[in-house]
Amino acid sequence: MSQRQARLLRENTAVLMPPAPGKDQKSRLGFFINWLTRAGLHWYQPDLRAYRDYLLHKRTRANKRNQVKIATLSPQTALAHLATIRGRYKELARSNDIRDRLYELANPDASESEQRALVDEFLLRLANDLHPTAAPIAVVELQDRADSEHLRLKPYQVSTLLGAPGISNLRGLRDTALMTLMVCTGIRAAEAAAVHVDDLRQRLGGELALRVREGKGGKQRLIPYGPLNWCLMYADAWQAAAQIKAGAVFRRILKGNRSIGARGIGAWTVNDIMNNYPIGIDGALRLVKPHDLRRTYARNAYDFGMDLERIRQNLGHASLQTTQAYIGALDGRDRHPPNMFQPPHELAQLMPQLG
Repeated sequence: MSQRQARLLRENTAVLMPPAPGKDQKSRLGFFINWLTRAGLHWYQPDLRAYRDYLLHKRTRANKRNQVKIATLSPQTALAHLATIRGRYKELARSNDIRDRLYELANPDASESEQRALVDEFLLRLANDLHPTAAPIAVVELQDRADSEHLRLKPYQVSTLLGAPGISNLRGLRDTALMTLMVCTGIRAAEAAAVHVDDLRQRLGGELALRVREGKGGKQRLIPYGPLNWCLMYADAWQAAAQIKAGAVFRRILKGNRSIGARGIGAWTVNDIMNNYPIGIDGALRLVKPHDLRRTYARNAYDFGMDLERIRQNLGHASLQTTQAYIGALDGRDRHPPNMFQPPHELAQLMPQLG
């Protein structure tokens, strides 16, 4: 990062990041601030039209077998990002903070009326850039979502995915440890990114469990590993190789692939990591997303006999309906009823009647 970019990052962060942001607000504003900085823009040049195009842009990432197109964000998620940004600017405007900062940018030798005219022009341009019509996004509301839009991996497909990174270097160890922990506990991408060393080995009713520090809705929960505690061996191997003894478990790997960063990764990085490992499903190369691993955990837990309420608690859902949606539609074998009733006659007596 150049010195100018470093100054821009400090300036944009100081203005746009509130003192105590919520989790979603911090993530979305942080992503926007980084984009502004890379684009060489100041906080007073939001250009949401260009940012919208960036969020929705499809990029092509090379991998060893093929070229994979990756859609950065869905229209619904991009809308949520833009709404958070507009909301933050409205907060600043209500506090007069933007106006004060714009006066600081005005020429101190200019007259008071000239400074006021410049600030008014800045504010008008900001309002124009931030108006929803300046960066519209067309969203098709879905009444139903096809099962094919989500992946629920079968056990052999899980093994294929987890074996893709290899364990011969730091990056492979980290990525394998990350994905094994996610599929063995059903945690979200943000929850995986936030795991600390002391979260890995907690206890729930005497059972070894993972602690999720802050799940959706600000709820903390514990997820027993049960027989899937083998995922901890990968986490241990990664921590030993990376010399991580405390703090965030999953961290950035620096250039050269021989050292790691001091801070943990974010939810977006989890998604980017998984984009590196497409697998073949039904004859096509498919990208597995973090939430696909969450659905995979739910469906396989159900198929192997775990009841819905226990799955719900482990996933941290507020309702069983949400959990059922993660499990997905069941096939005929899974939906046939138990032997609840008995015929009133010996069935052999019906044979003559049937001819």
